Amino acid sequence: MLLPTLVSLLLPAICVADTINIPLTRRAPARTRTGEDFFAAGRRARERYGFSPPTTKDRRASATSFSVINQRADSSYLGEISIGTPPQTFTVILDTGSSDFFVLDTSCAGCSDGGPLFDSTKSSTFTQTSDQSTEINYGTGSVHAAGFVATDTVTMGSFSTQSQGFLVAQQITQGLISGNASGLIGLAFEGLAATKVTPFWQSLIGSNQLSSPEMAFQLTRSTSLDEVSGGTFTLGGTDSSLYTGDIEFHNLAGPSTPSYWLLSLSGLTAQGQSIQISTDTALAAIDTGTTAIGGPSNDVAAFWNAIPDAAPATVSGSEGFFTFPCSTTITATMSFGGQQWAIDPSDMNLGPITQGSDQCVGALFGIGLGGSTDGSSPSWVVGDSFLKNVYSVFRQNPLSVGFAQLSSGGGGSSGSSSQPLPPISASGSAPISPESSRLPSPTSTKASASLTGTSDPVQSSVNAGRSLIMGAPLRIVFLCFGAALLL
Repeated sequence: MLLPTLVSLLLPAICVADTINIPLTRRAPARTRTGEDFFAAGRRARERYGFSPPTTKDRRASATSFSVINQRADSSYLGEISIGTPPQTFTVILDTGSSDFFVLDTSCAGCSDGGPLFDSTKSSTFTQTSDQSTEINYGTGSVHAAGFVATDTVTMGSFSTQSQGFLVAQQITQGLISGNASGLIGLAFEGLAATKVTPFWQSLIGSNQLSSPEMAFQLTRSTSLDEVSGGTFTLGGTDSSLYTGDIEFHNLAGPSTPSYWLLSLSGLTAQGQSIQISTDTALAAIDTGTTAIGGPSNDVAAFWNAIPDAAPATVSGSEGFFTFPCSTTITATMSFGGQQWAIDPSDMNLGPITQGSDQCVGALFGIGLGGSTDGSSPSWVVGDSFLKNVYSVFRQNPLSVGFAQLSSGGGGSSGSSSQPLPPISASGSAPISPESSRLPSPTSTKASASLTGTSDPVQSSVNAGRSLIMGAPLRIVFLCFGAALLL
């Protein structure tokens, strides 16, 4: 009996990850959020997807769920991750709309807006792999993080990769990171990575650490500007306690080599009316890192044509957005080849356009503004205004994205979850076409506002709060902060 005992002591532990709840902190509110806080973030969403600026050691496979942080009233969602030996722990934005992983370094200039900084000198497993400066550009390049590529041990819950590549950020655009966030982890595909590094989640799949090659999100909603509990991120599987019924999966659309998590948008309704969408430009990125929903300008105008007294926003910097009477309840659905998924009216309302106004800003905005993509970018960006209403699953094999109805435990008991409706019938109400819209497509002759420092207090708040996103599941609890859309 002595030999087995010695062997068990000498061999590295191989274990199944248990459910882990990671407590997250809260942040004092800055001020009341208004619709103005979303306009700069809308510009960033356009830039992120390549639109032109407006002219007007092996482990047994397992699954784990993590608590998620909701940052500033649903602006972004954060999870906890550790880097180095001994581990240094940070909260990072969880972003299915990008693929690079970066963390702010102690040498970073102007990074005081974020959380704790990574100190590479304190990690015995840190290796700098390139002397060349590397830049991660989000869209046209006005939003970026720059530094050098390195490897180190990266751990999330019970999962760990010993030589995970990432960008050690020494410079970032002001407002890209704020609050207690110390970086961003991209959860899209390697082909999109500027650092040419395999994303963390794909590294885990490659080392057979996940029981299933998928990850899932349950996102909460909050009006608090504190950092509060924001839902659950499950890596390596799904959490059946958070959804009910079947998961409706759809194969990825777009290029054969995946970059973004792309689906074909097949249906959109407003106030019960089917909206005619441009079928040749209905490729949608499913993006936890974007707060609202962006689409082609004509399609968006057709949607708002169905909302009584809606009109293009006219305040400075609001190009592409629409306003409507705050007393109006907006009912909307989206579908991707199957069920219609309802969006809670509170998620379609971003708040008063200015403090005390009776006009509110809608969560569906024109992302194109007449611009064109670079040939590979989606024309729709489906962010958290939709994703808060469903349980979403991102699966590598087969390549697909799935949605399910939230359970009462997942936040679906208060009427705020999406109740799947039957697919839109061909004999249903006549679609509203862009051509028949009484609302003009928004245009502007103003250039995009700078994303760097500004003396305007509202714009400063926007920049400072960038909101651009497992057998025994690994649970991540989210917090939410930021007064603008995460991109």
